Amino acid sequence: MKLKTISSAIIEAEGRRLDCGPYMSGAIETRALLKRLSVKKECLQDLTRHGIGGIINAGRISRVWVDDPAYGHPFLSSTDILHSDLSNVSIIARSAVRQNRNLLLEKNWTLITRSGAIGRMAFARAEMAGMACTEDVLRIIPDESKILPGYIFAYLSSRFGVPLITSGTYGSIITHLEPYHIANLPVPRLGKVEASAHELVYNAGQELTDSSRLMNEATAKLFEYAGLSESQNHLFLSDDRRHGWEQKSASLTSLRALNFDPRSIELKEAVSRVRHDKLGNLVDRENFEGHIVFKRIDADREHAIMLAGQRDAFQLRPDGRWISRKSIEGLGLQVPAGTTVIPCHGTLGESELYCRATLVTDRTSQYAYSGDFYRCIPKSGVIASGYLYAFLRSRLAFRMIRAMSTGSKQQYQHPVLMANMPIPRLEDDKESEIASMVDRAAYLRDHALELEDQATALVERAIEAGDR
Repeated sequence: MKLKTISSAIIEAEGRRLDCGPYMSGAIETRALLKRLSVKKECLQDLTRHGIGGIINAGRISRVWVDDPAYGHPFLSSTDILHSDLSNVSIIARSAVRQNRNLLLEKNWTLITRSGAIGRMAFARAEMAGMACTEDVLRIIPDESKILPGYIFAYLSSRFGVPLITSGTYGSIITHLEPYHIANLPVPRLGKVEASAHELVYNAGQELTDSSRLMNEATAKLFEYAGLSESQNHLFLSDDRRHGWEQKSASLTSLRALNFDPRSIELKEAVSRVRHDKLGNLVDRENFEGHIVFKRIDADREHAIMLAGQRDAFQLRPDGRWISRKSIEGLGLQVPAGTTVIPCHGTLGESELYCRATLVTDRTSQYAYSGDFYRCIPKSGVIASGYLYAFLRSRLAFRMIRAMSTGSKQQYQHPVLMANMPIPRLEDDKESEIASMVDRAAYLRDHALELEDQATALVERAIEAGDR
């Protein structure tokens, strides 16, 4: 429990609020520090396009979903904006966007989650332009004639900006943030530092966009070389065979109807007709199947490691639980860079992460991964990690893995079916080409986050130096 004595003068200055948020977030200390700075400070709304009109809450909408990309826009949730891979987001109907143009994003905006977990931020990179986004995300639209957009992001995401944003929240169970709560947030003008921070953030956005492009191109090239066709969501979901089929023979491995879904069997047979190998022959089978049960012991960070759960693993900046490093030794929770991890517990909703693959990079190999993942650690000299991931991240692989589910409410992939999953193989030079694209994409993702870290650190140092 944290205790803090607050004077009546501070309570008066905070509008006589009696909830803890504004007083425990560090916002009071931040405002006092900024007030002492000799540099010019401006209100956020004076630096955004059309004043407070440049801080947008898109407003509630009627969500009409479609499966065919030709009839909609990719739709980012408040979690999606924190992801690097945006290729599997939901699609909202164009009619919904026509009713509310505020849903659409443009590049160089700062995006801030405004409901529930408030204050998580992303810089709208080029690939996000034209996508729709939930009303649970505030859009900060900079007036670029007054301020550089990368600096706005670096400042707001710094340890000085975040407390000022979160202190304005209201609500008991589900907290909220509105534009007027941050309209008068003070923004220090830091001269040349602003241009440097902007360049770092802008370059980070470019590298994240390039990373996503390379990942998608690697998967597309794999399918082209293998002579396979990628699964299309709208065609798969509209296939009437899902309503029922005749099964004349059944494997002794399973009697569950889902495991014999003709749509998924057709995909599996397509891969089986080309040169292929079984997943179980390509990866280290120790801890492959997940289901690792262990006791979580919280610890100070100097003795701890971050535990990434299924949701954390897909985020650019996971915010997992810090647990004792010693307590998990020998459990196989920490995996090497190049490992593909696949959530192995979940439900069958189209927007769920269950059965989707993500790649462990050099940066994310610092984390421990919970027991709720299949761990695909490629055998050395047998298959390149980037090539394996390029296939497992595909929609075709996702559909195949979903059809391997067992269980009732919570699903789990059947380990025998997973081990027997066919993986297409190519000539060595082609597999190396694809693996190199994925490796480059993984490097760009990690480097982009380093650039963002440098930008926020630069801004924080400048503010600290000005306070002395």
